[in-house]
Amino acid sequence: MPHALHQDIRRLPLFSGIGEETFRDLMRAAYDQQMPPHVTVVSEGAPADFLHVVVEGMVELFASTNGRDATMAVVRPVSTFILAACVRDAPYLMSARTLQRSRLLLVPSVNVRAAVAADSRFALNAMQDLAGCYRGLVRHTKNLKLRNTRERIAAYLLRQSRLIGDAPGFTLPVEKRLIASYMGMTPENLSRAFKSLAADGCKIDGQRVIITDRARLEALAGLSLLLDGPDPDASAAGVSLPLPEAS
Repeated sequence: MPHALHQDIRRLPLFSGIGEETFRDLMRAAYDQQMPPHVTVVSEGAPADFLHVVVEGMVELFASTNGRDATMAVVRPVSTFILAACVRDAPYLMSARTLQRSRLLLVPSVNVRAAVAADSRFALNAMQDLAGCYRGLVRHTKNLKLRNTRERIAAYLLRQSRLIGDAPGFTLPVEKRLIASYMGMTPENLSRAFKSLAADGCKIDGQRVIITDRARLEALAGLSLLLDGPDPDASAAGVSLPLPEAS
């Protein structure tokens, strides 16, 4: 493994500050795999044999039932998924597929559980990671249940802007169909909502977002600390959409 990549993984919140021997043992047990686009990496309901680290590329986490799919998260480098199932030695509740050519590091769950038992800092990191995931998912569920389509989209765009320093313009990080699925709506509903936001302080041109009147957009979203943060919500743990690029 290249030294720079080794350091990137070491800096992930899950691995930060843990014993050098613990980290070395986890990396020694891990499998480094290259994956082409559109390959299923994890199947919902299968045993959680590995903690996955996305090193290159992009991975969609999704769930399926009755012929319908829903995007649960999109993971970019360097991030992990799915820790909860690994710690509990339980089946995966989500599937995962590559959206583009990707490189993944697969850390055996048995080694992850051994590290949790042996290294108190790793156990604390895992607890913080899982707590951040839980709080992120609670916020997402509240958004789905308490906001209408336009409010939900406005809040999402404002949060993306905030996470990159309140940038007035940015490029959406993933395809609109993935955003629609994550937000619990059809692509057609998302498109209509995007168009309607022009009168509320936000213009969308393709993948580019321009906030023209932040106060007006915030009034539509009805921002709240209890719905919108500022918790980082375990941003490197595969529970949300990735950050955008400022433009």
